[in-house]
Amino acid sequence: MTNASITPQDVLQQAEDLRLQLDHGFRDEMVNSLYSEAERIAQRAVHTNADRKYDLDQRIDRLVTSPIFGLPLMLLLLAAVFWVTIVGANVPSAMLADALFWVEDQAATLFTNLGAPWWLTGFIWHGVYRGLAWVISVMLPPMAIFFPIFTILEDLGYLPRVAFNMDWLFKKAGAHGKQSLSMAMGFGCNAAGVISTRVIDSPRERLIAILTNNFVPCNGRFPTLIMLATVFVAAAFPPVVASFVAAGSVVLVVLVGVFFTLLVSWALSRTILKGEASAFTLELPPYRKPNVGRILYTSLIDRTVFVLWRAIMTAAPAGAVIWLLANISVGGASLAQQIADFLNPFGVALGLDGVILLAYIIAIPANEIVVPTMMMVYTGVGMMTDVPDFSSLHALLVGGHGWTLLTAINLMLFSLLHNPCATTIMTIYKETKSAKWAALSVVITLGLAFLVTFLTATLARSLGWV
Repeated sequence: MTNASITPQDVLQQAEDLRLQLDHGFRDEMVNSLYSEAERIAQRAVHTNADRKYDLDQRIDRLVTSPIFGLPLMLLLLAAVFWVTIVGANVPSAMLADALFWVEDQAATLFTNLGAPWWLTGFIWHGVYRGLAWVISVMLPPMAIFFPIFTILEDLGYLPRVAFNMDWLFKKAGAHGKQSLSMAMGFGCNAAGVISTRVIDSPRERLIAILTNNFVPCNGRFPTLIMLATVFVAAAFPPVVASFVAAGSVVLVVLVGVFFTLLVSWALSRTILKGEASAFTLELPPYRKPNVGRILYTSLIDRTVFVLWRAIMTAAPAGAVIWLLANISVGGASLAQQIADFLNPFGVALGLDGVILLAYIIAIPANEIVVPTMMMVYTGVGMMTDVPDFSSLHALLVGGHGWTLLTAINLMLFSLLHNPCATTIMTIYKETKSAKWAALSVVITLGLAFLVTFLTATLARSLGWV
């Protein structure tokens, strides 16, 4: 073959053939060689006044990126962020809910006094508005706490260390170490987690991160997980340790989500998104003082307001549908109850029931309305209702509707694995510019949710645990 006959495709093909002959650790060895040579040159050319073996950054990194202490410290920090978010959001969430529901009561009374028909008042204020009020009161306080904390860690320089610690796990799964950053963002909101995958340069690995981000529970799913952990798991322990058991249960669910993230990433990287993990050369930045202005803008404007607005746009129709289903009766029963009865055999096969499945269908726009929707159908009222205290809730679910520990466990698993909310699906479509990938994200997650809960229920029943 003469030089004139060589085409660019020939060169690329030869490069690909040679690349396959390289050892898997070639890139790492090449990067190590480059940095070793750079360090050797720097030591010859640069002289410092103080001959210190390690500066402060290096001393911290010896602990933070340690093979032994790095991951445990990361989990402890994550647990602390969760605790601050959950505990700190309780009071403002309750105050915001009280204020918004007071507005609802006043507006509904005004409509009634003006002679508006009951269905118009109910549809607008007890349906659409109440759905919006629930989403805002549940989502806004946790996001207003979580996102600033997350941005502080990002500005401080800790998040690259998280990617460094997690890189080997994602590399084994055929994914990218930076996927851990998008996972961390997903704890606040999966839509924000999908957007944060922009930090991944490889299109293939970015798609893997997008399709698996939903396995990280967002703050919309934490109310359900916390309620189940407190009412069913922690109730079996003495009150002194009950709160720690409940918190440990939620952390365990998070770890299960990480497991499925790695498992599905591994499967995708060897099937429809087959390919070799790209080189991840990460130069750890120095620790720096967080920028208050950047933190406020990024966390509150660029993340909190953006995500909340998308949730509001999808929650309004959900509130309307919930009210209509609860207030339109056919044959002496509401449409909500009839649909729940129709879904019940399928729900029981999954270790759940028809009301739970109905709640998740209605809550596709926003996970925050799952629990109040279940309470609405169980109690037979005409609008979403508040969650009673935990002792009353236990009596309602167990005594009144036959819930067992299997129901609670499978609901936690279903809440973790089920399809993305409408906001996240919209975000996946906009980020990938493909309806195919948005649809696949639903198929993968919902399929796994059905499979895992069915197998768990079947195993528990075959062993006589229920």
